Amino acid sequence: MSGLFDDFRSEFNKPNNTLVQLILVNTVVFLALLLARVGLTMANQPGTYNFILAQLTIPATLSAFLHKPWTLFTYFFTHEDIFHILYNMLFLYWFGRLIDEYLGNRRLVGLYFLGGLAGGVLYLLMYNLVPYFQDQAESAKMLGASGAAFAVAVGAATLLPNYTFHLLFFGPVRIKYIVFFFIVLSIAQSAGPNAGGNLAHLGGTFLGFIFVKLLQNGTDLGRPIYWVMDGWQSLVKPKPAVKVSYRQRSSTSAHASTYASAGSSSSAVSAPDQDEVDAILDKISRSGYESLTREEKQKLFRASQRN
Repeated sequence: MSGLFDDFRSEFNKPNNTLVQLILVNTVVFLALLLARVGLTMANQPGTYNFILAQLTIPATLSAFLHKPWTLFTYFFTHEDIFHILYNMLFLYWFGRLIDEYLGNRRLVGLYFLGGLAGGVLYLLMYNLVPYFQDQAESAKMLGASGAAFAVAVGAATLLPNYTFHLLFFGPVRIKYIVFFFIVLSIAQSAGPNAGGNLAHLGGTFLGFIFVKLLQNGTDLGRPIYWVMDGWQSLVKPKPAVKVSYRQRSSTSAHASTYASAGSSSSAVSAPDQDEVDAILDKISRSGYESLTREEKQKLFRASQRN
C-alpha cells in the first residue's frame, strides 16, 4: 500500500505533469469522500457526511452560495459516483493530452479552471433567473469536473478540429464531430434530471471555444490563473541554498555565460523564425502532424499567433 502512495507522490511531484496532477487531485478527493461516507455510515452518522459534502458542492440558490462562495472552485474537483469520475477523467485525459502537447501545461490548467468557473456561473444564473429552474433551486446542488473537462475538450476541438481519434466500433473520427455530439447531448438533457451538470457542460463549452479563439488572436484569458499558480509555487517551493564560490572567473567567460543564458531565455518565449517554420511545415507534409515533437507543435502555434 505504501508503494501506491509513493507512486502517487512521485507522479504529483514530476515537472510538466499537469494533466496527471489534475486527475490525481480529483481521484484523491473522490477516495477521501468514499472513505468518509463508508466510515460515517457505519458509525451511524450520515448527517456528518452530508455536512462535509455540502461544503464542497455548489448550491443552486444565490443566498446559499453567498454563504459558501468557495464551492465555485471545489465543486469541479468533487465526485461521489465512481462512473461519474471515470467518465470525466477519461474525457479530460483524452482531450487534455492535446492541449498539453500543443499549448503547454499552463494553458491546460487555465482552461480547466476557467471552464469549471464558467460552468458554475452559468448554473447559478440559470437556477436564479429562469422560472423552470427556480422551482427546483432549493434542493439542487452540483458537483463534478464535467464543465471543466468540456472546456478542455472544446478547446482541443477548436484548436485541432480535424485531429482524429480511433473509436471502438466506429474507427477514425475527427474530434470536432465527437465534441459536437456531446454538446448536442448536453443541450437535449439541459431540462432533464441532471440539468445542473448539463448546464455546466454548456458553460465549459462556451469558455473553451472563446479561450482558444482569443488565444489565436494573441489574448490569453488564463493570465490570472497563471499569476495565482506562480504565486503559490513561490510560496511552497523551497528556496535553494546560497552557495559561495571563491573561484574567480574571467570577465570573458562570465560575459559569454550571461549572453548564453539570456539568449536561451528569450528563445524559449519568442516566435520562431521563418526557417524554423518552413522546416516544421516540410516535416508535416512528409509525415503528418503526429510526427511533430512537443516543442515543434508549440513553435508552430506561436508562429500562427505572430501571423
